[in-house]
Amino acid sequence: MKWSVHQLQKLRHKGLDLDETIDINQIKERNPEIREVSPIEVTGRVDFGTNRYTFHLTITGYLILPCVRTLVDVKYPLSITTTETFFTTTEWKSEDENFHILEGDVLDLTPVIEECILAEIPMQVFAEDIEGKETAPTSGTDWEVREHVEVEQKIDPRLAGLAKFFDKQDN
Repeated sequence: MKWSVHQLQKLRHKGLDLDETIDINQIKERNPEIREVSPIEVTGRVDFGTNRYTFHLTITGYLILPCVRTLVDVKYPLSITTTETFFTTTEWKSEDENFHILEGDVLDLTPVIEECILAEIPMQVFAEDIEGKETAPTSGTDWEVREHVEVEQKIDPRLAGLAKFFDKQDN
């Protein structure tokens, strides 16, 4: 999703509506917990101003993330609404937090969309239904998960005589 400043200037009077599907599999390199990314739908419009372009976007799709308890795949839906403003000069006045200074003659929206998606990923994702799915391993090299069982305390045979000694003193 790239436009040159010249292309955007031509579209100023006609307007620009967005309805595109993009592939951003490279986002998995930035966050290794992302196992899969669906094609991302980007819809919206662009408002043209003096020395600025304001994109009103809706970003939809889904990510496959690991469940923190079981490590099974969880389909995490995305529906992000954002407004991103690009300024062509460093002299800007905006109350909007989502602004960018345009460097060069090309406006590339893909990195901004990636940032919006990365910011939307929760710290923990939980699978709701894990029946019939392969879960986290319960054993591995030199380790295994065990149930907590009360172990009957056994007296060290070397100290058994000492226990009898204290029993005699109590009598």
